[in-house]
Amino acid sequence: MSLTFSFDPPLAPDLRDGVLDLWTDVTNAGGSVGFVPPVTREDVRPELVKHMVGMAEGRTRLLVGRDGAGRVAAAAFLALNTHRLMTHWLWLYTVMVHPRHQGRGHGRDLLAAAADAARTVEGIEAIRLTCRGGLGLERFYESCGYKEVGRVPGAIRVAPGDDRDDVFLLLSLT
Repeated sequence: MSLTFSFDPPLAPDLRDGVLDLWTDVTNAGGSVGFVPPVTREDVRPELVKHMVGMAEGRTRLLVGRDGAGRVAAAAFLALNTHRLMTHWLWLYTVMVHPRHQGRGHGRDLLAAAADAARTVEGIEAIRLTCRGGLGLERFYESCGYKEVGRVPGAIRVAPGDDRDDVFLLLSLT
């Protein structure tokens, strides 16, 4: 079963709650999306609110993938640059596929949908993202066309004594 993607969907309560549940479930399954498990919805909610404020201000855009039952199964945030010298690329943040949908190619589908969405944003020539090293995520992103362009060793402290690299990747859209 494939996912149906929508870019900038209306932010109704069911969508907000679906993204909040997705983010919580992905984190608790070990996903590298800004938290270390275990988390509750209330732990994640302030970060979602920050993204929603960015959406209201026009700085952040939401891409959502829904399964056949209409549930939120995947999501990513595209954040525009406000620096006048960097408006030709955007950030891809919080890339998530629900654990029950992983292993079916939906991550690749989400990244392809994100690239398609970014191409609709005037003046955007590339997507930049970061990922936590040590999980093989950079290999996945590279297999989807991203290129590693930088790495900061030990920049992410998951726990005392567990530091990971912050890996920078770029996808050219031109």
